Amino acid sequence: MTPPTRTVPVLAALLAGALLTGCGGPEPVAGATPGPRPTSAPAVTPSGASAVASAVARVGADGSACPLPVSFGTAAGWKPRAVEAPKDPDFAELLRQGPAELVCEIDAKPAGNIGFLRVWTVRGGAARAALEGFVKAGEKASAIVHRKTVAGTGTGTGTESVPAAEVTYTVLDGLTEEDKEERAFAVAAPGGTVIVHLGGFDTAEHRAMLPAYELARTSLRTAP
Repeated sequence: MTPPTRTVPVLAALLAGALLTGCGGPEPVAGATPGPRPTSAPAVTPSGASAVASAVARVGADGSACPLPVSFGTAAGWKPRAVEAPKDPDFAELLRQGPAELVCEIDAKPAGNIGFLRVWTVRGGAARAALEGFVKAGEKASAIVHRKTVAGTGTGTGTESVPAAEVTYTVLDGLTEEDKEERAFAVAAPGGTVIVHLGGFDTAEHRAMLPAYELARTSLRTAP
């Protein structure tokens, strides 16, 4: 039985502007404080990350917290919850970014970081085009780099490699007035395209969460 979706926490965040600030602006909580400012960029793989976390659960399959067109592994402590569009069209519009609709968010705070992996779905279209529309509709982005990559390259049972598009970019944080890194990848799935986005409180938090992002990419299956 699929757990009930939760709408109230998401709407509260929306009203505070969290979802519209690059998915990286939640207030700090006890046990999860921003990391030190990075002094240099980390060594990167073609997909942009230097390590992959170990999976403790999968999200996306029927019976998981977020039934999705795809499934992928989640890291220890990360808590997924489904996002259901409210009936009020004004609130529903806040769950959209360009062609994409927010359907799931995976909170890193229980794991000690400040940020989310968020899953968005797009009806139809190619993965690259979906990412372009997604980034364009968000905060004013700079240093945008699109690349081809693959998803599902992990060693988990039933995992197969599928073509994917990825984008890395920076957005200006209105509080710190500093650029912070963000990234997302997209894959074609039954019924449309799925975007997995990683923001973060700042660049340091973003980089600390890259292993969980890479886990999602490398363990992805297009059949949940």
